[in-house]
Amino acid sequence: MLVAIDTNGLYTARAGVATYIRGLLHGLQLMGGDAPEWFELAWPVYNLTFEQPARSIKTFYRELIWARTAAPLQLKRKKATLLHSTAYWFVAPPPGVRVVVTLHDLALLRYPERLRRWHRIAGLRRLRKVGAADRVICISRFTADEAMRLLDIPASRLEVVYNGCPFHPEEGAPAESPPVERVPDEFFLFVGSLEPGKNLKLLRQAYLEAESKGKELPALVIVGARWRGVAGEGEPPKNWHYLGGQPDEALVYLYRRALGLVFPSVYEGFGLPVVEAMALGCPVICSPVSSLPEVGEGAAYFVELRPAAYLDAMMRLSRDTGFREELIEAGLRRCKHFSWRKAASETAEIYRDVAG
Repeated sequence: MLVAIDTNGLYTARAGVATYIRGLLHGLQLMGGDAPEWFELAWPVYNLTFEQPARSIKTFYRELIWARTAAPLQLKRKKATLLHSTAYWFVAPPPGVRVVVTLHDLALLRYPERLRRWHRIAGLRRLRKVGAADRVICISRFTADEAMRLLDIPASRLEVVYNGCPFHPEEGAPAESPPVERVPDEFFLFVGSLEPGKNLKLLRQAYLEAESKGKELPALVIVGARWRGVAGEGEPPKNWHYLGGQPDEALVYLYRRALGLVFPSVYEGFGLPVVEAMALGCPVICSPVSSLPEVGEGAAYFVELRPAAYLDAMMRLSRDTGFREELIEAGLRRCKHFSWRKAASETAEIYRDVAG
């Protein structure tokens, strides 16, 4: 068996799918001789900016020319048994090549307003193809349930394989290094892409409510790329610190020193920052929505998706040392369920089952 793993996401995304691909490849490498034979299939040209027309030209070539010509020829020449499309499915495989697709979430159907017009058009076209794959890997039970309900994919062709964590205690976290910008001695942490669905506006409302009530909340350190539209939510509170994207070493530093991760996202296929925080001893405040109850089960501090609820939770976490320690211990236990070696091993079993 020879598996072609579509790694185009490494060249088109900074997080999300790219994190998944890097984690899966790392897990396969950790498996050593137990891993199936595999190779990367991609047009290795970066397309990470939104400058036009360069982005559109590269996207057009990757998805409508390379995927239909060069990619099938490479699969045929190498005699690949199986194609693993790590995000949707746009490569046209030659006859006889089985297909496994990873489905991360169905935000496109649930929250189309969160995506750009091109992503909506291309994404809908790809989603229609997912059900034709030999097997669909879902990164949470929540995503699998949505695939059955919204895409009408039978349970027999769905497999749940949880994401791993790059900071898993048994796989080693990178050395920590402080970010270039100085951070406060005491702070909460927010990690995310800053698109509207991550709900940073709720935290802004919580901080404004604290100010109106004469309550002093610790600073908020924000890690993530700033999307257009977020800036229109209004002036940020005075004790917010935007750091932009940060390398893993800086993330480790911040997670280990934060009072807690505040993650008011309205929709997640998995919720990787929740697992990252737990693995590094950082308590988590989030809401019981989408996949978060199964990922943070028994370890996260779940509160209603309201500014007042987050304000109360942050005040408690900043004052109650004993409660923080309970959450830290629970998180360290919970994060052990999510390793890239385990995810790769389960994915390899799916390869073998599909290949026959």
